[in-house]
Amino acid sequence: MAEDHNDWRETAKAVPELGFLRALVTALSVVMGLGMIAIVAILWMRLGAAAPLPELPENITLPQNETPAAITFARDWIVVVTGSGQVLLYDRAGALRQQVQP
Repeated sequence: MAEDHNDWRETAKAVPELGFLRALVTALSVVMGLGMIAIVAILWMRLGAAAPLPELPENITLPQNETPAAITFARDWIVVVTGSGQVLLYDRAGALRQQVQP
């Protein structure tokens, strides 16, 4: 019957590099596991917090009985979408420049 080569200790004694290789693979596996845990923790902390919504500047007045649903700050304009779907385009000074009805 053929020799049984399942005993890794005897094989490691015969080939000394296998012990180093085993330690290296174990260390790299531990480092990879810790890296994955760190990535998941960072994503969880970063994506778990709700992003603060932008505030409507004080110099902008909305039409009566309207609430802002979305605010977009462009280079020269501020675009406000109201709860009823109106799109209001203001300049940086707060003056209403254009109004689009749905």
